[in-house]
Amino acid sequence: MDVVKLQIRCPQSFNGVGLEPDPDWSFSTLLSELDALEKKLNISSSTVPLPLTKVKSREFYGEKGTKRSSNAFVMRVSDEEFEDSESDDEEVYDHDRGLVKASRFQCDEVYLSSSEDETDDQQPCLDVRPYLMNEVGLMESALYELTNAHQLGVKEEIRNAISALETDLTNESEKSSSAHTKVEKYRDARREVERKFDIQYQRRIAEGLDNHLTDVQRDHEFKSQIEERRIRSDAAHEEAKRREKALQEERLRQEKAKAEAEVQAKLKAEEANRIALEAERIAAKEAAEKEAAKASKATTSEVPQMEALGGRNATSSGALIAQPKGSENDKTNKSQSAGNMLRAAESALNLERERMQKLKELKEINQSLRSSLNQDFGSTERHIGRLIRQIRGTKDNVSTKASELVKIFNNPGCPQTISIASFAKKVVSHCESPDNSPFACGYVIVLVTSQFPQAADAVVAELQRACIYTVPKHISYSKSAFESKEAYWKALGFREDDGKIESKKDYLKRLESYMKLYGALVQTEGRQNVHGLKEGWAWLARFLNALPANIYTAVALNAFLQVTGFALYRKYKSQFVKLLNIVLENFLSALRSQEDPELRPIMAEIQSYLEDKKFLEEPEGRTLQGSLLSSVMVPDSDYQAPSYYQQGRNYF
Repeated sequence: MDVVKLQIRCPQSFNGVGLEPDPDWSFSTLLSELDALEKKLNISSSTVPLPLTKVKSREFYGEKGTKRSSNAFVMRVSDEEFEDSESDDEEVYDHDRGLVKASRFQCDEVYLSSSEDETDDQQPCLDVRPYLMNEVGLMESALYELTNAHQLGVKEEIRNAISALETDLTNESEKSSSAHTKVEKYRDARREVERKFDIQYQRRIAEGLDNHLTDVQRDHEFKSQIEERRIRSDAAHEEAKRREKALQEERLRQEKAKAEAEVQAKLKAEEANRIALEAERIAAKEAAEKEAAKASKATTSEVPQMEALGGRNATSSGALIAQPKGSENDKTNKSQSAGNMLRAAESALNLERERMQKLKELKEINQSLRSSLNQDFGSTERHIGRLIRQIRGTKDNVSTKASELVKIFNNPGCPQTISIASFAKKVVSHCESPDNSPFACGYVIVLVTSQFPQAADAVVAELQRACIYTVPKHISYSKSAFESKEAYWKALGFREDDGKIESKKDYLKRLESYMKLYGALVQTEGRQNVHGLKEGWAWLARFLNALPANIYTAVALNAFLQVTGFALYRKYKSQFVKLLNIVLENFLSALRSQEDPELRPIMAEIQSYLEDKKFLEEPEGRTLQGSLLSSVMVPDSDYQAPSYYQQGRNYF
């Protein structure tokens, strides 16, 4: 089948309207246009025969006999004819083969002529070319058109599907690109915000650091200024104190020298008087001897007279002697009665008298100094009391307090005897305090008395004056010796407050406190402890040999063993165990025989101590806590330090 190409031989546009027919016309549209042209030609030229007269409009039906709807008519050329000429544009053509509706146009002035001899002015607008299709039958044309239309429909559907897919793909690509762009923009925005936040945070940190450093520098400068002012003030104050102290020391030195000179003069006067009295006594004795020698040379005539008078003189002499003899018997009886009342070892009583005499002399000297110097030493005594109250069970504390007390003793502003007497009195009274640490106080006493040995006797004397069981001694009640029970209790050491004697419970608590301090003192193994373990051993032996078994002695013995038993066992071993056996067999048996309910708690404690062998365990608080004391004052090997120790027990 040949293919023809129709071209319009008229201009391409007419009055601004394109004359080229739409290449996508449908076949029915073409037929309708052809019918319209035939009608126009028939009307315009009635004399000219109409070769193209058509009786019935051209209609085509589909494969099933239904009338086919008007579709776009597409004019195409054969692929074989234009294979060579249009090979370059084949891909573009295949891509743009979609059906496009054509715009309808009219050619009122164009007509078709049936004659080929017309002039050029009357040449028809459409010229039939030789390459038009050959005339074929109606059925073949219809079949061809149906086939071509079906192919075009299938291709159109394929192109539409491809176009839809391409459109969807393009839309998805655009959406993805848009989303990716938005994500990138959001990420950039977040990075920018974070960068700004980071810069702002770093700026705030830098500002805060700068402000802090400025404040620190300002504070440091302020403190430096305060410190400088304080140093200058302290220096000025110290200088003033130094000058005042120097003046005071000079004045005290002069007054002390004056007082010592007065004391020396007084002692010299007393010594001179004593020597004079001794000389007079010797002279009188010599004179008496001379008189006796002269009397022996008397005449013999006087001897019978003397013998005659001898009976009466002897009688008289006997009567005179009888009175002193009777007095001596009375004194012996009184001594024996007093011996039954006072239970103590003779050696312990002698040592007590010596210490009490030294303490009495110390107080007399202090009284003399106070009266002569006319000065109040209350601040020094209060300072000593404050230091003693601050003693705790740590090594640093013990060392510090002992050093400060030694400085006070060496202070020339206060006589040493006054400091010693105040120290002895206050350290003994402090043991009654609830926060007292007997081991720590014991070590402070040893550290101080190692440099001032005269203070040791003062401390022990104050202890024995406050508690008779530290001697040890006991006073038994006797109606003939004491006017009342209150007098007897006062002799034992009971205190009287507003005319009332303290209770036995309070007295036993104080008794236990005194015994613990005494035990802590004797068990302290430091240098130059003049009242060490040998004194503790002697106390225990004297106690068991002389003192009776009662509630007072039981409390004293239990407190002493609880504190000192560990140290005594370490030194005396089996000998100490023998003494404990005596306590178990004799002392506890004597307590049980009394059948006193008040004795049961203290008997149970002593028995538990002996049976459980608690003397093998170091008592609580014996070892100090903290850094070691100076090895010069207390050797490391011997140093055992106390901490807080349990206070007096309630036995009732």
